[in-house]
Amino acid sequence: MLTKIREKTQGAFAAVILLMIAVPFALWGINNYLDGGREPVVASVGSKEFYQRDVLRAYEQYSQELRGLGIDEAQLKAQALDKLIQDEVLLQYVHARGLAVTDEDVRTFIKTLPYFQTDGAYAEEKYRAFLAAQRMTSADFVDRVRQGMRMQQLQDGVVNSSFATTSDVERFFAIQNQQRSVEYLTIPVQKVSAQLSDEQIAAYYQQHQAKFETPEQVSVAYVELLLTDMAKKTPVTEDSLKAFYEAQKSQYSTPERRKISHILFLVNAQNPAEAALAKAEKAKQAVLANRDFAQLAAELSEDTITAKQGGDLGLFTPGVMEPAFDKAALALKQGEVSEPVRSAFGYHLIKVTELTPETVKTFAEVRDELLKEYQKNQAETAFYELAERLSGLSFEHPDTLQTVAETLAVPIKKTAFFTLDQGEGLAANEKVRAAAFTDEVRQGNNSEVIELEAGHVVVLRQVERKPAAVKPLSEVKAIISAALIAEQTLAATQAKTEQIKAAAVAGQALSELASTHRLILKQAKALQRRDVTLPPALLAAIFRAAKPAAEKPSYFAVPLPTGEQVLVRLTEVVEGVMSEQDKKAMDLALQNLGQAWGQAEFNALLGSLKAGADIDINLPPIAAAEQP
Repeated sequence: MLTKIREKTQGAFAAVILLMIAVPFALWGINNYLDGGREPVVASVGSKEFYQRDVLRAYEQYSQELRGLGIDEAQLKAQALDKLIQDEVLLQYVHARGLAVTDEDVRTFIKTLPYFQTDGAYAEEKYRAFLAAQRMTSADFVDRVRQGMRMQQLQDGVVNSSFATTSDVERFFAIQNQQRSVEYLTIPVQKVSAQLSDEQIAAYYQQHQAKFETPEQVSVAYVELLLTDMAKKTPVTEDSLKAFYEAQKSQYSTPERRKISHILFLVNAQNPAEAALAKAEKAKQAVLANRDFAQLAAELSEDTITAKQGGDLGLFTPGVMEPAFDKAALALKQGEVSEPVRSAFGYHLIKVTELTPETVKTFAEVRDELLKEYQKNQAETAFYELAERLSGLSFEHPDTLQTVAETLAVPIKKTAFFTLDQGEGLAANEKVRAAAFTDEVRQGNNSEVIELEAGHVVVLRQVERKPAAVKPLSEVKAIISAALIAEQTLAATQAKTEQIKAAAVAGQALSELASTHRLILKQAKALQRRDVTLPPALLAAIFRAAKPAAEKPSYFAVPLPTGEQVLVRLTEVVEGVMSEQDKKAMDLALQNLGQAWGQAEFNALLGSLKAGADIDINLPPIAAAEQP
């Protein structure tokens, strides 16, 4: 439980900086590069405006993080928009408060990001490659990271200033370890007559027409550019492919793996160089006399840390040690021991304990892979140039795709009808559906250039639109019948449960009621919150219920997902106490409860800031209906 509390107290912005360089930047490519500023504003916070593409980026981040959890798509979209607004409100607040992060702090943070590291060390070339791929300047990226760090700074200041006392922890465990005893009856789903009049069905239809409305549908025409298609048409010569192989050879290489051990003889005021060298030479003679190197290291090495591991230094990375050490270590074969090597520390005997040579795949082995990569690289420049022309032409001729298609020699394709929430083929893509339902496309204009993924862009326009409409009664009669029967069944089951509950409250024993109504009386004693024998909904209700007053049991009914109702008699509540294990974890409990309360304070601050901010949301009608 304490671990879970700790997990939950990781704030909403604990990963904000990493998110800034993950999916949002990966999606920052050609859309923003070609954006003509024609997209309507979805929401604003003060002077900051957000567009549909911003919501889509945030939504895609959420959907990747929560994939497989079965969370409703509409709910994720609403959360994505709320997160954008929340972050902007907080960012404006930290700006107003004058919170600052130094350039050195930003540089240090960037260098610690795994995204820019190779073998645990910062790699400048990865950073530059990232900026180039995203068409960003270093200043722009640093500014984004700085913003995230400023928000984190505020959160840390609020969360880390909160604390809990020993009494708070004891009260927490009194609730957490509480035990409850109950007895209960499960009332089965009651059967009802399946005969329904036409009047009942018609009345339900009139009262719930929104349930039977077919959503607005649209079909679109579109032109698309695919980098993969352009790459396949790129001419290739064998010589150019071989030259590309030589330039990319490192990608097809497995570097040498070399593990080393050493024996160190220190040189300092107490150990002059001559004496240390003499010790090293004597140790080398012992090695030549077949003494075990690891044993000698344990006995003789003055590097007390590695001596305990037989002198093991692990994997060797050139450049970490001094040049003389590197040169000697790289010259050795597996099992060889060097002559004494002088460094700033003293004299070393070095041994290579493991050596896996570098391997390089041959040109023939990687030719097919090389061909695809070479063609893609060669086609990229032409692709982006063509995408720019696509953007310009579709903007200059907003009422047709014909000019675009003829100029760029690409076909015009067409989709089947789709809705804002569902489509097939190209319309299976969320970005396509969102663009098709913008005001711009509704009014008969071409959409902006939409980047579906790296190397795949489209421009679309409306072909035909079907407005939302209510299905005729004849089509939904069976659905209405099932709904009415379900309502009646629920009402009958609830009425039966209330009847039995009233008798129990009046003093009749549950055992008698069980016999009268042919039910089974069950008991559960000393239940704990972690119990797995009862349905979760039932267990949660038991621990939410009011304690019995004046030794009178509490009665309450709990609906189950199956449609059954459970009548519960809460007979006893025993307050929990701290176990010996809980007491040992007191320090951790104090820390985690303090963080949990700090996070609650931070969330309250966010709520207050949002309530006082100038927030305007301009979602289209369908999207707005999805907001909770």
